[in-house]
Amino acid sequence: MLMPHPATLRRLVDEYEALIDPEDEGVAVAKPDQRVQDLAYTLCVSTGTRDVRRALERARRHLSAVRQPVAPMAQRPPVTGGTEVRDGGETVTR
Repeated sequence: MLMPHPATLRRLVDEYEALIDPEDEGVAVAKPDQRVQDLAYTLCVSTGTRDVRRALERARRHLSAVRQPVAPMAQRPPVTGGTEVRDGGETVTR
């Protein structure tokens, strides 16, 4: 199973935990905020689970297994210059 970059996973867990009451973790809230619902869904998809409690457990296990400090993901530089060969053999310079 693919797992998100540890920095992304850490951000999801931290934001989710900041929005819920620690005593109510994993317990359904009467009218959960849309952001909490979105984070719960994303955590579940990211960890291959269907329950936010299990998603948090799996995310924490995965993060604790990362031995080195998590560096932010590198940004891709914009594509400039170069050539591209399209179908039919047409060469285009960017």
